[in-house]
Amino acid sequence: MTLRLDRDRLIATMEEQATYGATEDGGLHRLALTEADREIRDWFRDQLRAADLSVRIDEFGNIFGRREGSDPDAAPVLLGSHLDSQPNGGIYDGVLGVIAALEFIRTLDDKNIETTRPIEIVNWTNEEGSRFQPAMQGSGVWTGAHDIETERTKTDDNGVAFGEALDNIGYRGDVPAEPGTEYDAYLELHIEQGPKLIEADVDVGVVTGIVGFTWGAVTFHGEADHSGPTPMHHRSDALVAAADLITSIRRIPGSLGEQTVGTAGYINAEPNSINVIPGEVTVTWGFRDPNDEVVEQAYQRVLTEAKHAAEREGVNYETEERMRAPAISFPDRPVNAVQRAVNQCNYQSLELVSGAGHDATHLTSVCDTAMVFAVSENGKSHSPDEFTSWDDCYKAATVLANAALELANDVTE
Repeated sequence: MTLRLDRDRLIATMEEQATYGATEDGGLHRLALTEADREIRDWFRDQLRAADLSVRIDEFGNIFGRREGSDPDAAPVLLGSHLDSQPNGGIYDGVLGVIAALEFIRTLDDKNIETTRPIEIVNWTNEEGSRFQPAMQGSGVWTGAHDIETERTKTDDNGVAFGEALDNIGYRGDVPAEPGTEYDAYLELHIEQGPKLIEADVDVGVVTGIVGFTWGAVTFHGEADHSGPTPMHHRSDALVAAADLITSIRRIPGSLGEQTVGTAGYINAEPNSINVIPGEVTVTWGFRDPNDEVVEQAYQRVLTEAKHAAEREGVNYETEERMRAPAISFPDRPVNAVQRAVNQCNYQSLELVSGAGHDATHLTSVCDTAMVFAVSENGKSHSPDEFTSWDDCYKAATVLANAALELANDVTE
């Protein structure tokens, strides 16, 4: 039997969630632990309760809803993603995975289907990593990849600590931020955020793994001075060194491999005045590749290029690697369940490796993990132009549901 979701209800729920933190251009601005995040969390908690799920919130703000199975002692199947967004991002990124999981539970109730294993839905705290770093922070703490006390002290650009922000929105729960029990599998639905599926003209993506990546920052320390009287040969311009490095970050991937990507996504210049030579500038790097050795090569190259840029401009510098994630290969069991669901629904699929990091990265240390990708029109994401048609949302959600149903009824050891 192929499980069919309520398409209209899925769409209506997606449209409703998009009103929280909505921007005038149709996007979403719902940064982690802001007022908009509190509002969507309140809404999500109400949806879980309306579906008769038992709700728990852990001490890092991760929100879980649980539907019991016929065997309450069986390891649960966990489904979910995240509700926070990038600054001025899109309405599908992450959220579709949470809403699809919710619609799956609703459909089981509609059809009076009991699963053997319990099923849990989760909203992970701060997957995006835009206000507080690192990304995938909530799942990282929950799986033990990050120390909770260290992460609570992380601050945003305004000096607000994570722990303070979590308390301010009222979502520091009393449940320990850890699995607490064995989990059988984790499935995550996400939009692709790239062009491979639409270029291949398929319905859905079967994700076999996630690229490895390194994130970090270089801060150049020059000398702030008047931009008029100071001769060019007397200058130690931190921004010139940073600009030199930015160009190198753009060029490094081309010398490493066809799948390597590199981005200088953030820059901060001080004092940031038209009439002052920049004295201190911070610029970030980000490199991704399916091969961990290539990621390490990119990291070493950016350290070398930062050193050369500083020497050329006569400034000091310091580097900080803020996050390193290894490349992940998902195990066959959940990936095959996703592929069987694709076949069962008579859809066309493409196997691919995710070019973006997801909470599934951390969950691989806890249980069997796999992902489903929905088509991203034009490969756009992290902007209001992000778009996935409702047909493609429904197809991916249906695949998630049928794969999850198979895993939730498979208790063979």
